[in-house]
Amino acid sequence: MQETIIIVGAGQAGAQVAQSLRQGGFEGPIRLIGDEPYAPYQRPPLSKKFLLGEIGPEGLWLRPPAFYTTQKIDLIPDTTVVSIDRASKRLEFDNGDTLGYDKLILTTGTKARSIPLEGADLDGVMTLRTITDVDAIRTKLEGKSNLVIVGAGYIGLEVAAVAKSLGKSVTVVEALDRPMKRVVSPVVSDYFTKLHRAKGVDLRLNTGVEGFVGEGSVSGVRIAGGDVLPADLVLVAVGAEPNDGLATAAGLEVDNGIIVDGCGQTTDEAIYAAGDCTRFFSNRYGRSVRMESVQNAIDQAKAVAQALLGEEDVDYDPLPWFWSDQYDIKLQIAGLSDGYDDTKVVGSQDANKFYVAYLKDEQLIAVDSINSPRSHMMARRTIGEMWRDDLLPEA
Repeated sequence: MQETIIIVGAGQAGAQVAQSLRQGGFEGPIRLIGDEPYAPYQRPPLSKKFLLGEIGPEGLWLRPPAFYTTQKIDLIPDTTVVSIDRASKRLEFDNGDTLGYDKLILTTGTKARSIPLEGADLDGVMTLRTITDVDAIRTKLEGKSNLVIVGAGYIGLEVAAVAKSLGKSVTVVEALDRPMKRVVSPVVSDYFTKLHRAKGVDLRLNTGVEGFVGEGSVSGVRIAGGDVLPADLVLVAVGAEPNDGLATAAGLEVDNGIIVDGCGQTTDEAIYAAGDCTRFFSNRYGRSVRMESVQNAIDQAKAVAQALLGEEDVDYDPLPWFWSDQYDIKLQIAGLSDGYDDTKVVGSQDANKFYVAYLKDEQLIAVDSINSPRSHMMARRTIGEMWRDDLLPEA
């Protein structure tokens, strides 16, 4: 008998595990279970082209729905797994049905982080994570004037850019002293601060939120000090949390993400995990990391498939990369800049084409590229080398 592999989570990582298993010659049953009523789709365009209405759901598909039929991948959408019985190797669904597995892969991704403030349950206070979320946000934006975004990270700033292009009044409220502070240097933060303010966004830094006001529907955001910002719609964009509840309840090791080894294996030899929901030790960075990126979802999923196919010496330890599109500006990030002690800025901010190289002990550890794709691609090949002036191309 061939093993039955069940994948819980039909996003980028889950779809990639299934695809890689088939490409690697696995012929046993594969069941791909998702809690949304859609085939696996890309999430990055949700806050950009999909929100703008430039593409529909079919433009998001990772593969046409027919792909899963032809590859004999049993896609089970709109289905929620509520528990894992590790002893009997069975899953329980919210309708009471159960399903057995030989190997289980958790690719459950993340959920938008909520903030426990007064009025957070008012109609019009929203988060953005799924197609359904964006459909609701787009509907709410129609005929509305004032959008307040809580959080100046990737999602918040991308939505701000889209909303300004639609002619909305946009206010972004950020508790920290600069946007995207956790992932970029002050130089890059300052550049995006000026960009958004030049486009007419009211970007308020060092500003906390105390609650939301309104009768049934949100009408304002109360900020620190008591002032109320008018709001027809509020987007809470304060980061994401791993969907690791199933793993926790099943007794797997969890620490802000499902703990896995270099093969993606959890503390149960029959259960693996991949993507945004995982945490693993990186020899490259000398610490445990959890990454939220398309690159991580795809590459870790491939590593899990390799391990399940019996390949030896699988040890996932990636060089991560990320990107963000805001207006006509593309920010591309290679590497993790944590702990840098020096930076090199090359190119012209006025011309909207430059990059920031991050160094630690004179070694290149990360690069932020703004409208400079050549420097980004070169960085992905040269990170880890000692800095020299010709290490990267001109911006």
